Amino acid sequence: MFLQVHYLTSYHASLLNRDDAGLAKRITFGGVPRLRVSSQSQKRHWREWMTAHTELSSGWRTRNFFGRILLPRVINSGIESDQAHRLVYVLATKVLHAAGDNTAVAADTLMMKQPVLFGEPEARYFTQMIVDAARAEEAEEVLAARIDREKQNLAAMLRQNGLHDPAAGFEGALFGRFVTSDILARVDAPVHVAHAFTTHALETEVDYFTVVDDLSREDETGAAHANDMELGAGIFYGYAVVDVPLLVSNLTGCDRKAWQFQEWGGPRALLNLLIHAMAEVTPGAKLGATAPYARAQCVVLEVGTTQPRSLANAFLKPIRPGISGNDPMAQSIEALARHLTALEQMYGNETEKRWVASMLPWPRDERPVPLQQAVDAALAAIGGLGA
Repeated sequence: MFLQVHYLTSYHASLLNRDDAGLAKRITFGGVPRLRVSSQSQKRHWREWMTAHTELSSGWRTRNFFGRILLPRVINSGIESDQAHRLVYVLATKVLHAAGDNTAVAADTLMMKQPVLFGEPEARYFTQMIVDAARAEEAEEVLAARIDREKQNLAAMLRQNGLHDPAAGFEGALFGRFVTSDILARVDAPVHVAHAFTTHALETEVDYFTVVDDLSREDETGAAHANDMELGAGIFYGYAVVDVPLLVSNLTGCDRKAWQFQEWGGPRALLNLLIHAMAEVTPGAKLGATAPYARAQCVVLEVGTTQPRSLANAFLKPIRPGISGNDPMAQSIEALARHLTALEQMYGNETEKRWVASMLPWPRDERPVPLQQAVDAALAAIGGLGA
C-alpha cells in the first residue's frame, strides 16, 4: 500500500538551498539546468515543523548523544559523576562496537565521529540500564554483561518494557535510520523523498548588496561591507512516496504484513502532518533577506498497491513561461495532468484512488477539493483498504 504525494509550489526571489560554494543548488534534467531543493533539506524543515505538532517523541541526530543527553540524565538519577561517566562510556562503546571506527566514541568527550539518530525511548532505556547496573558492586562488568546478553533489536527490548513511542523517534519511523550496531535497531525508511526541481529552465540573478555604517562621518565614503548572493525564482515539482505498511510497522513494532490489523489513528495523524508539511513548510536559506514563504498551489494524492511512479517526466521538456501568455503555474498543472493521462493510456489506471487540491483549474475528471478534504479522503481510503 503506497501513498504518493505530488506538489507544485511557486517561490519568488529566494535562495532555497545552497551548495558548498553558497550558490543555489541545481540539476540538469531533459538537457536543461534547473533550480533544485535537495530531499535532505526538505526533510529537515519538515521534521522541525512536525516536532512542534506531534505528541510522539522526537529524536536527536547528533554526535553528542552520550555526553549531552545520556550523561546528564544518569547524573540526575543520583549516580556520582565519575562513575556515571565510566558507565556511559562502557555503554557507548558496546552499543557502537559493531559500527566500527567511523562511529567510535571518544572517552574524554563521549563524542562520536559520526552523527547517529537516537530517540527519546532509547535515552530512557539506556538511562535505566545504567541505573540498574550502578547498584552492583562491579557495575561496569555487570553493565557490559547485560548488553552482551541483550544482543537483540533494541526496538524489541523497548516493546518488552512497555514503551510505545518509536525507538528512534518519529523521525526515524518516517525517514529511517541506518546503523550497523547489533544493539541499535536499523530502521528502513518508509518515506521516500525526491529532490524538488523547477518545471522550467533555471533562471537566477546575482544580487549585489552593500551595508552602510550608521556611524560613518561625511568624509568617509563607500560601503562598510559589500557582498553578493545568487537568487532564483521558480515553480518547483516535489514528489514523495510513503510505504504505508512499513510506516505502521515502524510506529507499532508489528510485522509489516500485519499492518492492517493495527490501530490506525496514530499513523493517520502522522501522515496528515507530513502531507501538510510538504504543502506548507518552506525550505529556505537567507530567510531574513528573502522571506521565502509559500504554499503549494497544487497537491495530488494517490493511494494504491502498484509500483509508485513519479510524474517528474511531465517536465522533461521544460515549460516556457510567458510564451503562450498563460500563467506558468497553470502551464505546470496542465503538463502534470497531461502526463498523467498519457501514463494511463499506456499502462491503464494503476492507482485505486486519487484526490486533487488545486488553486487553479485541473484539466482532468478529478474534481479539486480543499487540501484537508483531500487528505482526509486519502487517509480514510488507506484505513478502509487496510481494514
